[in-house]
Amino acid sequence: MQAVLILAHKNIDQVIELASRLSTDFEIYIHLDKKANITVDQSRKIKKITKGYISKYDVKWGSYSIVKATIDLMKIALNNNQNTYFHLISGQDWPLMSPAKIYEYFEHTNKIYMNYWPAVSMRKTGEPEIWWTKYYFNYDSINRRTTFGKVYHRLLLLVQTVLRINKLDKYGLKEDYIYAGQEWVDIPRDALEFTITYYEQHPNLEKIFSTSFCSDEMWLQTILCNSEFKPRIEKNIHHYIEMTEKHGSRPAILDEEDYSKIISGNYWWGRKVERPISDKLINLLDEKS
Repeated sequence: MQAVLILAHKNIDQVIELASRLSTDFEIYIHLDKKANITVDQSRKIKKITKGYISKYDVKWGSYSIVKATIDLMKIALNNNQNTYFHLISGQDWPLMSPAKIYEYFEHTNKIYMNYWPAVSMRKTGEPEIWWTKYYFNYDSINRRTTFGKVYHRLLLLVQTVLRINKLDKYGLKEDYIYAGQEWVDIPRDALEFTITYYEQHPNLEKIFSTSFCSDEMWLQTILCNSEFKPRIEKNIHHYIEMTEKHGSRPAILDEEDYSKIISGNYWWGRKVERPISDKLINLLDEKS
């Protein structure tokens, strides 16, 4: 068996449709943001489709709550010893080929599909990404996306830069130990079991990442890229993502204009998809599969 782990926070009917499509071939596990509005009927449908459904954390962008929700989902899915491969996606992802074809591919590989880079080598929004781990942040308490949160973030960077804070030094780690990448991953059982066990046996990692910014894009990469599993990592994750502004979103919400690019590539998953904007694209993909 293979498991799909879905982190969702809105568009509940679309999440149900996504889970229903994938459930023909995969076991489905969902974490739904605790603050999401969900009806009794929607909850019933989700519970019927999934093997594991939790709504435990009030998830905030850039906060450690995302890591906690992800780890909980992974542990629940690992409880089924028959699950051999695990696919972490968002509630706004969509299969770009038939679930059966995706499933079949992963029956014949033991690779980890996860992109990564050394955090010391990357700048995002004009900031060295390593700052997000070496400095202290508390975005489980502060909403980073509000105006206050944006100002607060700049002040945190300024003060900690002036004070030469380096949280990594406290735990005896060099900056080149930290890796980053997109959160989404397709991972075989042995690598996932190793990651969860390693994280639990090294509590200093939780102390580091629980006070970091965007740690959901670092904790998994850091563990696996400093392990014997690194040679098995394939950086091409076969996700179609348009990092441009479209339909008021970045990454762009995909529509029928993306179809030709999708079918000319080798993509398993697409992000972001939102009905009704993506209706025509979904119809075209259904006709193709």
